[in-house]
Amino acid sequence: MSQFQFDISGSQIDGARDYQEDAFLITHLSAGTNNEAGSLLIVADGMGGHAAGNVASNMAVQSFNRHLSKQYPTEQLSEALYDGVIQANGAIQATVDETAALKGMGCTLVACVLVGDRLHWVSVGDSHLYLFRDDLVTKKNADHSYGGFLDRMAEAGTPMEPEAGFSRNMLMSALTGEDIADIDCPEEPLILQDGDRLILSSDGLDTLSRAQITEICVSSATAKGCVDSLLQTVTDAGAPRQDNTTVVVVDVVARVTTEVAEIVLEDDGIDFELDADADTVPRAVELPGAEAGDPSPVTGESDEDKGSSKKLIAALVGVIILSGVVVAWLVTQKASEPAVQFEAVPDLTTDDTALEEIAAVVPEPVSTDRSVTAEKTTEVAEEPSPPPAVAEEQTAPVAGAPFKDSLKSGGDGPLMVPIPPGDFTMGGRLPTDSPDEFPQRTVSVSGFAMSVFEISVAEFKRFAARAGVRLPRGLTAVGSGEDAFPATFISWNDALAYTKWLSKETGHEYRLPTEAQWEYAARGGVRSAYWWGRELGRNSAHCFTCDTGLDPRNATAVGRFKPNPFGLYDTAGNVQEWVYDCYHQNYEGAPTDGTVFEGGDCSTRVLRGGGFSSGPDKLRSAGRDKFRPDKGNDQTGIRVIRLR
Repeated sequence: MSQFQFDISGSQIDGARDYQEDAFLITHLSAGTNNEAGSLLIVADGMGGHAAGNVASNMAVQSFNRHLSKQYPTEQLSEALYDGVIQANGAIQATVDETAALKGMGCTLVACVLVGDRLHWVSVGDSHLYLFRDDLVTKKNADHSYGGFLDRMAEAGTPMEPEAGFSRNMLMSALTGEDIADIDCPEEPLILQDGDRLILSSDGLDTLSRAQITEICVSSATAKGCVDSLLQTVTDAGAPRQDNTTVVVVDVVARVTTEVAEIVLEDDGIDFELDADADTVPRAVELPGAEAGDPSPVTGESDEDKGSSKKLIAALVGVIILSGVVVAWLVTQKASEPAVQFEAVPDLTTDDTALEEIAAVVPEPVSTDRSVTAEKTTEVAEEPSPPPAVAEEQTAPVAGAPFKDSLKSGGDGPLMVPIPPGDFTMGGRLPTDSPDEFPQRTVSVSGFAMSVFEISVAEFKRFAARAGVRLPRGLTAVGSGEDAFPATFISWNDALAYTKWLSKETGHEYRLPTEAQWEYAARGGVRSAYWWGRELGRNSAHCFTCDTGLDPRNATAVGRFKPNPFGLYDTAGNVQEWVYDCYHQNYEGAPTDGTVFEGGDCSTRVLRGGGFSSGPDKLRSAGRDKFRPDKGNDQTGIRVIRLR
């Protein structure tokens, strides 16, 4: 049971706009067995003009919420948040691909999950996550605007002069369906304290200074009071071009008891503003009409850019009306407070003439049904599915107990661990990953056993002596002995000969892993870039930039670092490992059953895992390299599998 409960409130204003492009959601994440329930908060700020910004922000919120709701609970919460952004961006991309008139739409997004005493978050763009603690307001998430970039450079001691024509509020990262330049998603959560106050907001809150926000936090006794005061102060400021402003406030208080009441409101073409004090339905505001035309591409550089599009509005309003909009609130009350009650929203009519105009430019309406439910589901009207660039996160199956096979000529073979069968998503996940790692695909892998460590110098020398083959030039051990260090200067041909010898000696079928088998085993059921997370970090592997204090010019002893979830050591770094497959320029036509990808350029064979002189990119589980099969070097090694 969590030691905290969360008093949450949220609302928004149009500002000087005659339409609302922000979207927000506050909802409950159900707990699984032996897990804590959580709360998901999302704020998205649309850009691309009137209807397009609204479509983008609502689509991002829906897609993100659906992904997190499916993934939760998970021990890889940071990874699930990160993937939620990729999914939301993919949904926008798919929609733009299907509806050319929406090109240029996009949004910023900040989302967080509250569970127990922990806050996990992800953000893209210039929306805010503030923490109010000890009478001080601090911004926790990164600012992906040009001004934020300049500020970070100055803080790092390398100040830069602004480029001519670049405004400080120009976005450098956003969800537009194109490559996402930067995602802020810390792997470690913020540990909450009793009395903390969190503020999620769109950049419309920038009208207020940090001192004003602090003063309001100090003087507001409740989350709702803080929301109301912040929005009223923004309104009173009377900025000539005041942007839409959305604010969600969370007060962290010591747990007594908790009542949960959740409402999911569905509507086609209506924006709702929630008044938590009202005992009737939220106020409905109809979207304004406008003349039709083609929207101009919008990059989100400024407030003016975000709302500049006035074209094809009839068509875009139709898209909103037909796509459905979700707003959900989770109201967590203290024991002494009554739960907020809402009445069902009655059926709302739409002008027939307006619908006829919309029908003329929207060929295939999806639905015009309007309804309200009080269920915990947040599924709504169908929206285009994102491309299969990111599959669902998988839970790692459990590996078996390690074992060794006896050799007919005496002694034992390498230490092996059974790898259970399973499905995984193979390949790169970000547009910045290498082109030869795409397209991603789901691969089903049968069970096999894999060597726990990279084959050592001693193991390979024993093979060479008993099989009567010449040792590779350069095969030496450094430091504590031949049993402790991986064999290097191993060619693919050498590695293949070693597996054939093992098969003959043990009576079992030993092989080099296929590329799919290797990646499945190296990931250990984890979808992040490295099996331990998204960042290279410190002391997780041996490589040129791994910051371990080890000599980056030589391989190090095997097993220095933690094993992956399957119990395999050094699948990232130390030495590169040969796989069976010939090199292909991409995964087009690759099998989905974990078998060898036949064909390709067999003048080169694939190496995986990166080596001691590799950079972070090659150490990723999806990272690929290639080399001539008849050659080896100081960081080409071997790991073997045994088929069951």
